[in-house]
Parts: sequence; C-alpha cells; structure tokens
Amino acid sequence: MLPLSLPLMTSSFFTYNKSKVIQALRYHFITRREIKTMIILVNVFAILSAGLFFFKKISPLAFLVSSVLWFTLMIAFWFILPYSIYRKAATFKDGFKVSFEDQHLFLENDRGSKSWPWTAFSSLIESPHFFHLYFDSRSFFLIPKDAFEGDTVHDARKFLANKIMKKG
Repeated sequence: MLPLSLPLMTSSFFTYNKSKVIQALRYHFITRREIKTMIILVNVFAILSAGLFFFKKISPLAFLVSSVLWFTLMIAFWFILPYSIYRKAATFKDGFKVSFEDQHLFLENDRGSKSWPWTAFSSLIESPHFFHLYFDSRSFFLIPKDAFEGDTVHDARKFLANKIMKKG
C-alpha cells in the first residue's frame, strides 16, 4: 500500500471481512431515516401496548402481537437484511485494488475495472470499519479502513471529505 498524499494518486488492495461488512450493512440500515422512524414507531407501539397490558386495558393476545411485531422488525434489520445482502453480493467475496486519483476513484479486480468521477458520489459516511461512498440514498460502495496502513487512513478521510460532499 502506498502512502496517501492528497494531490497524488494512491492505491490500496483490500478484501472484505464478513463480520465487518455485516456491521457496516447494519449501520447503513439504521442510519436510513425511514427505518429509524419505523423503529421508533414500533418501539413506542410496543411500550404503549406493554403499559396498556400492565393496566389490563388490552388482552394478552394484543400484547403478544405487538411483541412479535417488535421482535420480527429487530430480527429483520439486525440479521435477515444484512446477511441476505451479503450472501447475494459477489462484491464482498472479491479482492480489489482501489486508487484514489485527483479526478476519479478507480477500482479493479481479476474480472475487470471501473472508475467513477468524484461527482458520481452524493455523500460520504464513515462507520467504525468503513468509508461508505454513496451514489444515491440506496446504493453505495464500501472501502475498508484497514486497506490503509497506519496513519494513511486519516489522509484518506481528508481526501474523501474534500472530494465528496459529506452528509450525515
């Protein structure tokens, strides 16, 4: 891996770690506004139904239904969605060489290469193990922070923040 200097090109090779990718996908789902809103509403509904059940205003069946809804939602967002996306996406099983260049991001592996101008990315979000480079609100590319040696992750952070308008 080459050290990153802001105006110059840098290249890094990386592969994905399954548990870190799953965590990054969870982070993506939890940061989505509509999912946050739905989780808050279901939690309020579950607390309200627990309170109503405690004061014997609703039947045990209604409380059971609200509890099942809450558990289903949490299991879906925490386990089912991240694991199904990981399983479907061949991207996470490949190794990549990524190059940060002044005008674009260049990505290559054994099957081919692709480059995107920095203007193709709408936002940048940083999670504990990844940089999430968003094309739009639903599609993004993950670059692992451990692709960068030592303090070059800080240089990469600065470079990406300069190239991509940061939101979130």
